[in-house]
Amino acid sequence: MTDVVSIAHRSEVVQTRRGYTLLGMGFLLPGSAQAIHGKRNLGRFALKLWIVLVIVAILALLAAVIFPKAMVTVLGNGLVLKILAVAVFAVGLLWVALTLNTWWIARPRQMGGKKGAIFSVVALFLAVALASGTVWVGSAAWATGGALGHIFGGGGDSGQNHGRYNILLLGADSGPGRWSLRPDSVTVVSVSADTGRTVIFGLPRNLQYVPFPDSSPLHNLYPDGYGCEDTSCLLNAIYLLGEQNADLYPGVADPGIQAMIEAATGITGLPINYYAMINMQGFVDLINALGGLTITVNERVALGTGPNPGYLEPGPNQHLDGNETLWFARTRDGTSDYDRMARQKCVLAAMLNQLNPATVATNFTKLVAASGSLAETSVPASQITVLTSLALKAKSKPIISVLFTPPLIVTARPDYALIRQTVADTIAQSEALDTATGKPSATASPTASPTAPSDTATSSNVTDDLGQVCSVG
Repeated sequence: MTDVVSIAHRSEVVQTRRGYTLLGMGFLLPGSAQAIHGKRNLGRFALKLWIVLVIVAILALLAAVIFPKAMVTVLGNGLVLKILAVAVFAVGLLWVALTLNTWWIARPRQMGGKKGAIFSVVALFLAVALASGTVWVGSAAWATGGALGHIFGGGGDSGQNHGRYNILLLGADSGPGRWSLRPDSVTVVSVSADTGRTVIFGLPRNLQYVPFPDSSPLHNLYPDGYGCEDTSCLLNAIYLLGEQNADLYPGVADPGIQAMIEAATGITGLPINYYAMINMQGFVDLINALGGLTITVNERVALGTGPNPGYLEPGPNQHLDGNETLWFARTRDGTSDYDRMARQKCVLAAMLNQLNPATVATNFTKLVAASGSLAETSVPASQITVLTSLALKAKSKPIISVLFTPPLIVTARPDYALIRQTVADTIAQSEALDTATGKPSATASPTASPTAPSDTATSSNVTDDLGQVCSVG
């Protein structure tokens, strides 16, 4: 009887080792278990498919190293990513099915009750892990494909302007219950194409007599700037002005955006490479996907409108969710447009400093879903790597910010020559910082003098380190 028990025990041990060997082989080389035992034709097909996929992955990795822009252009195509998502789902489903089949051909009943149960749990764990990974990767690829098609429409100018990229950021006053689109937040971000050092220029929404460059069709309508006797011709009304004069922009997909780009150039003297327009609900979703932002609140801020809106009380390093961040950035209750502009720059700095690879990786699908409703931009997919690289460089450097608000600028009758000179001087100051640290920037604009910002620019308008002033957590 002892010999029979010993033989049965050894058989269970052998069967268990065989089962784990088959399971490991099937996990590392899908189809290998079936090629040895069971459905050999299915196993051989799966092995060949796996080898082909590994070769394709290696070639894609080499191409990404040698031709990164070309690969980003290919993978930035929404249709390509959706096809890739379908392929991931199909391969993942086959892999899960092969894992379950490996459990079957391993015959866990012959391993004994305890060993068979443990083996079954391990096999089920691998199958669930593979299924979860497939769903995550496939969903991310599918969501990214849809978002990229909506967001990265292209059409911008990828050429550097005197060694810089100039980007127009528009905060659109649109969302649920909002009947029109009014860019109430207008910001020009100028980034060194060499070092990533960034300068932010805040333009008040209520600027009057905004000039258009000579190349703009609106210049002929408003040669002395966009002005009205009733003072309704403000910067934030130019989007609708462009829409109302769409016939002046034949072939332009969004005349309102084009009019805003021309206005930003007329104000600052900077050619605009790209624009990005952000809407309110998308902004809330994005901040929530990031897990919120940590910002020091320096003054009481209303969380909404009405008689009892609720408030953010002053205090250091407060963690705000999406809705709180939105109201922190846009409320004017008890404050002014100019206070709001300063807070908006604080939010930009916080996003730049707190958005890191770990956050992106752990919240990728949420970020992509939020981005799809958040924005549209003229940045082409081929430039994603370039601008991402510059954003990472910018994280390590102070951000210079200029707000064109009183006392520097009177919005009813702005001194646009002063604005353009301040822009040129501030960029020259920023580039001088790179030269001083041994990292010479590309040639500055010919109008820029290597001096500090204009003497008329007060300390309340010019911020040498936005992160410190805003006490970004």
